[in-house]
Amino acid sequence: MRPESLGFLKALVRAPSPSGYEQPVAQVYRDYTKRFVDDVRTDIHGNTVAIINPDAGIRVMLSAHMDEIGFVIHHIGEDGLLHFSPIGGHDDVVAVGQRVWVHGRERIGGVVGSRPFQLLHPGERANRPQMNRFWIDIGASSRQEAEGVVRLGDPVTFEQEFRPLMGDRAAARAFDNKAGLFVVAEALRSLAESGGLHPEVGVYGLGTVQEEIGSRGARTATYEIGPLTGLAIDMDHATDIPNLDPREHGQIALGSGPIISRGPNINHALFDLLVRAAEEEGISYQVRVFSQATPTDAGAMQVTRGGMVTGLLGIPLRYMHTPSETLSLTDLQEGARLAAAYCRRVTPDTDFTPSLGKG
Repeated sequence: MRPESLGFLKALVRAPSPSGYEQPVAQVYRDYTKRFVDDVRTDIHGNTVAIINPDAGIRVMLSAHMDEIGFVIHHIGEDGLLHFSPIGGHDDVVAVGQRVWVHGRERIGGVVGSRPFQLLHPGERANRPQMNRFWIDIGASSRQEAEGVVRLGDPVTFEQEFRPLMGDRAAARAFDNKAGLFVVAEALRSLAESGGLHPEVGVYGLGTVQEEIGSRGARTATYEIGPLTGLAIDMDHATDIPNLDPREHGQIALGSGPIISRGPNINHALFDLLVRAAEEEGISYQVRVFSQATPTDAGAMQVTRGGMVTGLLGIPLRYMHTPSETLSLTDLQEGARLAAAYCRRVTPDTDFTPSLGKG
């Protein structure tokens, strides 16, 4: 990966962006993409779109949500301890003992506290810990001291940032879905620098807000843009870990390429076009099958206005919604290549309408 692209990925991960608090990562995305696109806009929800060829009549949208899971402070105790609620889906047991950043009047470090295991009654030890029994300790000794740096409603993120592992692997907080946003930006850069886009086609690289609490940003942004077709780009569970049965969960591996999804949420002609693009460009790919609408922005995109031709491009990820999400950097680069290749193959003559003999 070229150094500038890697620096951009690290900056995305570093920027805090729990759902509803995405402004820092949106700024990183704007600053990076504005150098090679024709226009960058942010709407009243905070969705941010970087556009190539905005005057074109045919609009293709590449969409990745900018938000991450996190927490929000809802009570400050007299003892200076902070009580919090989850933003997005968490496994409660993961939070225990984690170091966090509280993004208050200033960024301040804290730790997630709970009753020590040794002080639990025997009957309590058999139960999973619950987040409503946890707190955040920032070292304050009183409510007044804590309120000097923290307000109710301030967001919280895990402290972990980008860490390279062996080979092309890396771990970080919030690869879901900063890595997807990286794919969108790099696809736009490829289209801007290498060309190949039909002159009547414009590409809208969208960073959406509030996916983790119901794809709210994707719904409103897609309505506003009105694209003919688009790809939601998101993380997908890698299943190449112990104790997962491929007969139940499918067979998805890190380093084996991006994932092309298929199912009721996915337009059949789009799926075929993505597969053809991958094979013609020599891009390794994997297939994920969903039996219903996917739990991603693709579900909201598909049914906006009169409907849009929707696809889902996934990046394999281990340990999703933990502070140590792990992926292959090569999968990211190949995902960007495939997204750009798809855009180059959309023309005014492309027919996505379902009919007999297709799919």
